[in-house]
Amino acid sequence: MDDLSQILKALDPEPPAPRQPRQNPVDHYTHPLLMERAAYLRKMARHGDGSASETLREYPQHCAMLSFRGRSGEAEVHENHADLFYVLDGRATLLTGGTVAAARIIAPGETRGNAIEGGSPQELRPGDLAHVPAGVPHQMLVAGDKTVTCFVLKVLENPAP
Repeated sequence: MDDLSQILKALDPEPPAPRQPRQNPVDHYTHPLLMERAAYLRKMARHGDGSASETLREYPQHCAMLSFRGRSGEAEVHENHADLFYVLDGRATLLTGGTVAAARIIAPGETRGNAIEGGSPQELRPGDLAHVPAGVPHQMLVAGDKTVTCFVLKVLENPAP
């Protein structure tokens, strides 16, 4: 019987060890760390078109990003994603609603344009949080030599069928 159990054990090896969860599944971005990354984005923007962003982490239903703007952005509409803007530094005007002028589709569910016509302005300052629901036209306006740095959370609100 002892030989038989050894043969059966050899034929049926032990299952692989279960995957260990990450030691700490929580992502933590301190203000100094975000501002250090923003300084890098500022340099990239200076050598580019005036704005730069980076994805900090992608998750199944949302994406965390850091954005620096030294100029106004295009008008945008995301059919499936909401944008949450948390202002870390600087000031901007968030224009929402209305219609997108010279609208063009750049990807499925993503529209861009030159400007927003008939939108409502809201000034954003450090510490402010703005939620733009999926499907709402929006545009970040930066005046003159001003800049704005935002932590941006893109959240899936309308999953594609």
